[in-house]
Amino acid sequence: MLTSTMVLDSENLETPLYYYDLTLLKETLIEVVQSAKAYDFHVHYALKANNNPRILQLVQSMGLGADCVSGNEIDLAIETGFDSQQIVFAGVGKTDKEIRTALKHQILAFNVESVQELEVIAQLAAEMKTVARIALRINPNVDAHTHHYITTGLDENKFGILTHELPLCIDLIRDNELLQLTGLHFHIGSQITDLNVFKSLCIKVNEWNEWFINRGYEVPILNVGGGLGIDYHQPDEAAIPDFKSFFAIFDEFLIRKSHQQVHFELGRSIVGQCGSLISRVLYIKNGIKKNFAILDAGMTELLRPSLYQAYHKIEYLGNDHDHKQQTHYDVVGPICESSDCFGKEVSLPELHRGDLIAIRSTGAYGEVMALRYNLRENISFLYKE
Repeated sequence: MLTSTMVLDSENLETPLYYYDLTLLKETLIEVVQSAKAYDFHVHYALKANNNPRILQLVQSMGLGADCVSGNEIDLAIETGFDSQQIVFAGVGKTDKEIRTALKHQILAFNVESVQELEVIAQLAAEMKTVARIALRINPNVDAHTHHYITTGLDENKFGILTHELPLCIDLIRDNELLQLTGLHFHIGSQITDLNVFKSLCIKVNEWNEWFINRGYEVPILNVGGGLGIDYHQPDEAAIPDFKSFFAIFDEFLIRKSHQQVHFELGRSIVGQCGSLISRVLYIKNGIKKNFAILDAGMTELLRPSLYQAYHKIEYLGNDHDHKQQTHYDVVGPICESSDCFGKEVSLPELHRGDLIAIRSTGAYGEVMALRYNLRENISFLYKE
């Protein structure tokens, strides 16, 4: 839990900064590992959520695999100590260079998203005289009931192989000895809080698994992706997501053969609550219609509110909370964009220049999306062990 004493020890604290609670992260990882182990499930950590070196080292030390979406992420995972045999590579636009990187490291699987991508992988594998292990990403047309920018499993989305092209993919793999079909891959979106959505996913996975079995292909891996959300409104009360219930859904509703492994790709649910963005109040503007609290952090440090209109709990960090009158502020940053806003009409104690503010639940898609727009300074970090 974030408290004012953790960040107020130094009057010279350089802000804005990302504050990471590594103790909470370790507790979360223990819960993930133990909950998955109960069903013999395998978990890959999605580096796209947060690739901070301290976080990656802790995740790797717990034995998780890696879910990568670029060649640089693959290289970073290898450098951090992740086993190449536990790395999967996703993304609709893998470049030739990135494919060669993955082939060089002999990763567990390419999550292939189009016929043309499969053809390119086959060509590059032949050039390098090496085997490429393939998981075909299938779009299950399941609505994740989340923000439309982070929904990935509908027919209208760009992700996954078109279902009418799956027979062609099977033919390509069958006719090429350097392509090895190792799995089926599904991912329907992010920040999913309704577990019933995952029941619907299981039903679709069962159908497609049976479709492949009927054609003589019993793939060893069913990769059901990730997407489990976190509680942005109550970050302390729900600091660790309910992984037990999440995994239990798949154990109950997913029909897997005795030889099949079930793999997951989790990011936000692991690291989301361990991070907070700490910022100072630069100026207060009390107007006729609006009161503005202008921070030294902006959309350059945390893009989600501007990009997705995402909610993050905003807290005052101080010792005299009970003695301050509550005021409503639009909490904004210094960037030359009206979209540079963290929250509107946020109820906070009366603020003054120099006060510290915490923007919570920023461990996922916070630091990794930081920008240098306006030639902003590089952000600082503070870790709680």
